[in-house]
Amino acid sequence: MKKVQGAGGFTLIELLVVVAIIGLLSAVAYPRYQSQIMDTRRVDATAVMLEARQRMEREYAKQYTYANATAGAPGTATISNQAPADTGTTAHYTLALSNLSQTTFTITATPVGAQSSEPCGALTINQAGVKTTAAKTVDECW
Repeated sequence: MKKVQGAGGFTLIELLVVVAIIGLLSAVAYPRYQSQIMDTRRVDATAVMLEARQRMEREYAKQYTYANATAGAPGTATISNQAPADTGTTAHYTLALSNLSQTTFTITATPVGAQSSEPCGALTINQAGVKTTAAKTVDECW
């Protein structure tokens, strides 16, 4: 009696199990990946804000006022008006200066585009280094 050799390959059940495993991993991994991307963009925005705060302090050291600073336009102290700061890239946050006076300023980073669903919302920092967020705690977002 001769033993018949079957053709090699995968059965339908084996393929369905593999597809199910890939689907399960994707369902868990993709949302976490998106969350990590948002966190990374937020960290970039905080870095741009801290750099802007340093520029404002240099402005104050030279001029004894914050009032002449501008965001995104040539001026005495110019800070970036977006994060990331590179103007050729897609902005995930817009930066704005407010509360400008001789002794005070506030820098606000507002999420835009795909980042607008970011759970921390707008981030702010002022001349005293006080950081705030629109939604979560400062420790979670800064």
